[in-house]
Amino acid sequence: MKTDYQPIEWLGDRVRILDQTMLPQKEVYLELDDYRKVAAAIKDMKVRGAPIIGIAGAYGVALGALKIKSTARGDYLKQLQKVSDAIASTRPTARNLFFALERMKKAAKGKNPEEIKKALVAEAIKIHQEEAEATRRLSELGAKLLKDGWTVLTHCNTGPLATSGYGTALGVIIAAHKQGKKIKVLADETRPLLQGARLTAWELKKAGVPVTLITDSMAGYFMRGGKVNCVITGADRIAANGDTANKIGTYTLAVLAKENKIPFYIAAPVSTIDTSIRSGKQIPIEERKAEEVTHLLGRRITPAGVSAANPAFDVTPHQYITAIITDKGIIKEPYLEGIKKLK
Repeated sequence: MKTDYQPIEWLGDRVRILDQTMLPQKEVYLELDDYRKVAAAIKDMKVRGAPIIGIAGAYGVALGALKIKSTARGDYLKQLQKVSDAIASTRPTARNLFFALERMKKAAKGKNPEEIKKALVAEAIKIHQEEAEATRRLSELGAKLLKDGWTVLTHCNTGPLATSGYGTALGVIIAAHKQGKKIKVLADETRPLLQGARLTAWELKKAGVPVTLITDSMAGYFMRGGKVNCVITGADRIAANGDTANKIGTYTLAVLAKENKIPFYIAAPVSTIDTSIRSGKQIPIEERKAEEVTHLLGRRITPAGVSAANPAFDVTPHQYITAIITDKGIIKEPYLEGIKKLK
């Protein structure tokens, strides 16, 4: 899917990213020439969304590899591991980040540092290409589930901004729209960082898909009123049994959808699946700073001294999920068996 914006791009000796914290007011591109800057951009959510976090992480390792001056292979690899560890520490929940770092580690082969550098740059570019292609395939598969005239509720942001490809949940929606289906979207604003209000609404508007913004707490009202035909979200990590971690508030939507007999779909590439984790209870949940809750766009909205909790994700048990849409197929219960076949 061609867009007039490129969320991330490799420029040979630096990475160019679209700063998502500045959207929708400004389209600001940053050129990062140091892996520490890439790590900071991931941590500060200037680049966000599980698939694109993996891509950015791979490029961060490639940048770090290019800057290491050691010519001794053993010492070079030790320094490279420090680069990878720094990238890994940025976002603990997103499986795609660790999937990419594992691939980069395996690709660090060669008789000398120069060969390793070339191999790592090539692998990072390959990861980018493959992740983009995976979202194209899953978007086309998922679009078959959406019927003409449906209103779809979604949460957080899952378009090209989050994937550097077609998108996951949003990719499915946009693909159905391109097929001529009259799809309408209810987009949760997604507190506390408003990815739905700032990013999803921006991307859907650019794609020409009708979108109505609602607060997160309005979802149940619209479901009970018969105004939602299905819910579709992305994922940051999927356990072997189908339990899924996604942006905080997703579990609430899944329970509401089950209560109101509405299909609840997860869309994610296979790279998001972590078969080393049997259930969602083992998925690490990132805790972010309280200021994201106590402040809005840099302005305090609570009395001074009030504490705030800020888990960035929650886990939806597999029994609430109607189907998981991946680039290798759509799977349903029993997820343990379906996921084994995918991997």
